[in-house]
Amino acid sequence: MEKLSEVVEHEEEKEDGEDDLSFEELGLDPRLVRALIKKGIQKPTPIQHVAIPLILEGKDVVARAKTGSGKTFAYLLPLLQKLFTGSSTKKKSGPSAVVLVPTRELSQQVYKEISSLIEFCRVQVKVVPLTSSMSHSDLRTALAGPPDIIVATPACIPKCLSAGVLQPTSINESLEILVLDEADLLLSYGYEDDIKAFAAHVPRSCQCLLMSATSSEDVDKLKKLILHNPFILSLPEVGDIKDDLIPKNVQQFWISCDARDKLLHILSLLKLDLVQKKVLIFTNTIDMGFRLKLFLEKFGIKSAVLNAELPQNSRLHILEEFNAGLFDYLIATDDSQTKEKEANEESNVDKRKSRKRAKQKIDSEFGVVRGIDFKNVYTVINFELPPSASGYIHRIGRTGRAYNTGASISLVSPDEMDIFGEIQSFLRTDGDTDIIVPFPLLTKNAVESLRYRAEDVSKSVTKIAIRESRALDLRNEILNSEKLKAHFDSNPRDLDLLKHDKILSKKPPAPHLRDIPDYLVDPVTQEASKIIKLARAAMGNTQSGRRRGFKRKSRNDKDPLKTFSAEAPKRSRRGGGNREGKNDDQNRRKKKNSV
Repeated sequence: MEKLSEVVEHEEEKEDGEDDLSFEELGLDPRLVRALIKKGIQKPTPIQHVAIPLILEGKDVVARAKTGSGKTFAYLLPLLQKLFTGSSTKKKSGPSAVVLVPTRELSQQVYKEISSLIEFCRVQVKVVPLTSSMSHSDLRTALAGPPDIIVATPACIPKCLSAGVLQPTSINESLEILVLDEADLLLSYGYEDDIKAFAAHVPRSCQCLLMSATSSEDVDKLKKLILHNPFILSLPEVGDIKDDLIPKNVQQFWISCDARDKLLHILSLLKLDLVQKKVLIFTNTIDMGFRLKLFLEKFGIKSAVLNAELPQNSRLHILEEFNAGLFDYLIATDDSQTKEKEANEESNVDKRKSRKRAKQKIDSEFGVVRGIDFKNVYTVINFELPPSASGYIHRIGRTGRAYNTGASISLVSPDEMDIFGEIQSFLRTDGDTDIIVPFPLLTKNAVESLRYRAEDVSKSVTKIAIRESRALDLRNEILNSEKLKAHFDSNPRDLDLLKHDKILSKKPPAPHLRDIPDYLVDPVTQEASKIIKLARAAMGNTQSGRRRGFKRKSRNDKDPLKTFSAEAPKRSRRGGGNREGKNDDQNRRKKKNSV
């Protein structure tokens, strides 16, 4: 606790004059500084400002800061600098650094960040990502060398040890830095035994870093298990912990509606252009995600579905396409709900043994709510509320990242009012003002004008249609993931041809459902839509979500009634006629000559 107070007081003294310190002044290697400039990063964030010097000094550090505050670079930059300076001193028999993360998606994300920094710095440092699904031969190949940095989920390390591809003595002799990223999730994902098994081989001299978005009993347990007398860094940037977790640059709204009307309300939000793109939509179950996708595509709204059932390669490619702006709407299944459902399914496994088709195994190392770096997400929509206030916080943490503006909209049914009240009370500050306010742009008249269409279409999205489309999507993704992996490794640009926002329903969407006639939209909603479009244009997002090489036609081109004109064709003042008249004269002459 003494170290904590020292750090906080030190920060208060530096607030007036030293917050503008550059990366060079923090003691970073010039090669890393140049790499950051190439990546468009000019200044350290508050957590980087405090953590980097301490890590460079070799201190154990526990750092808690909100999602999107730069925790990844806060440990990667000093970690790489230590390897740059010590890589040539002696030959290692094992990895010099191990980064443990809770999900495969985060593992790939950290691996890409390290690889890009190494590439820009032009330094010989080997980094490998490991997963528990890799075969023993693949693990042996990856660990040959050995690598300088391993990025993995905790379940992978005991597998390497038991297979003999990683030796305990090598870890004890070589390991210099151990990082536990998203530490508040590691134990909740069921990795406690794996971490304990690995901790027995970690040398006492190893520098340990623990990064977390929140404080919890699990974090305290990990501190006692791994760290030795660490510096505790907790940097709320807007006062207290709650405001730190909910960025002020994210506007939070809610809409009260019946559960059966949620499809109608989300259709109204998206089809009437009342939300800024890109949009990330959360559901609690995979079936609901596919129901929403099938419903929206009937109205010409393309989206992709991200869940734990998909192969890892497909999940990573979906994220890359969404981050690149190739589609605007991504429907994601909350991983906590997925795992709860999987546990319930496993308890009833005996009832399912008679079924001919085996159900696809859900990936326990998948996580979409935490860790994944969704880029340029402006709006998060909670189609279904999460079961806890912390789940809500982590969901809306997908927008407003890196201090950009964002918004969240939650559709709340009467059955969800209890959990919504818990979320409101958790977020409520010292005053009585609620943080989540009613959404002002969607009027009742606008919703009711679309009710007939929405209810008619929703009847066609049956349980059988959902089951068939879910199986079709999974079959296609498995085929793409396995058969095309080798081709994509040698031809990465061909990934652009693999679209994830394809139409799943057997019948194509009816043309008349794609456009909403003006007479169905009330003036208030029309004005709100214009404001959203103007804001989007001001943000430079007019081309968001459009594929390169294609131009969108104007609405007038699509409406055949607007191709007619009441005005007579204009005649040229010179020459006494138009081009059509000249053509008639030429035809008459040809007829006369032929006769």
